Order: sequence, then C-alpha cells, then structure tokens
Amino acid sequence: MNTNLISQVSAFIWQEADMLDHGEFQPWLDLWTADGLYIIPIDPLETDFLNTLNYAYDNHVMRAKRVYRLGSGESISTVPTARTIRTTSRFRILAEAGDRVTVRCAQNLCEFKKETIRHYTADVTFELVKAGDSFKIDRKIIRLINADDALQGIAYII
Repeated sequence: MNTNLISQVSAFIWQEADMLDHGEFQPWLDLWTADGLYIIPIDPLETDFLNTLNYAYDNHVMRAKRVYRLGSGESISTVPTARTIRTTSRFRILAEAGDRVTVRCAQNLCEFKKETIRHYTADVTFELVKAGDSFKIDRKIIRLINADDALQGIAYII
C-alpha cells in the first residue's frame, strides 16, 4: 500500500469537497482536465455511462453551465441556495499507471435547504491525472446508494 499516494489523493479530494461546500465553483472548474467527465448514473451498478440514462454526464461545457446556473439565481431549484457539508473517507487506490491514479472513496453529503436536512451517501470514484505536485480530475463517478429510488431535486454539485 502506497500510503504517501493515499495521503496525496485524499488531501486533493478533501480540498475539492471543501471548495464545493463553500461555493468556490470557478476554482473547482480549474481542477478538471479539458476532457474530464462528471457522471452520476441512475443505476449505481452501471458501467456504460455513454449509452444509459444518467442524472449527470457533464463534460467541460456542461460543468460550466451547471456552475453558471448555481450562481445566476435564474434557476428556481437553486433558490434558496442549499448549504452542504461533505465528508469523504475510506480511500482506496484501485489503479496507478504512469501519471494516472484511480481512487475510490465513500462520501456522505448533508444538505440543508428550506428547513429540511437531507443525506446523500455515495461511492465516488475519481480518475486523477498527476499535474505537478497535485492532480486534475479526469473522471468523477458518483454512485449514490439510492440512485435508483425517488430522489429530491438535487440543485448543486454532488
């Protein structure tokens, strides 16, 4: 087990979670590769994301549009803005080859909006590319444990 690599990727993922929780969406966009994909499948066991229905299958353009909607106030689903806290843990390196690292972790997200607290739990897989002394996200797959159940409107980035 490469504990140094686990420390590096967990620190990066914690930073990403903190950025999202504090609405730092523009800097969050800079964490991605140009071809990176943000994916939330409806079926938590799905692997063919391109040919199935997903809650999100965002490339660079769609991520930027999502960030714009979150900050514009033009989308009724984003008003009032949800307050979130993400906790990530259980980091496991699944693959390491050259400058690429695949890591899976658990994420618990707590959302507060309109006097209601909701919890979303997921396995999250990151495909990271080494970039200097940090990483860029090439793929982020969020497998909500209840993705195939009725979900409330998710008006933020998971």
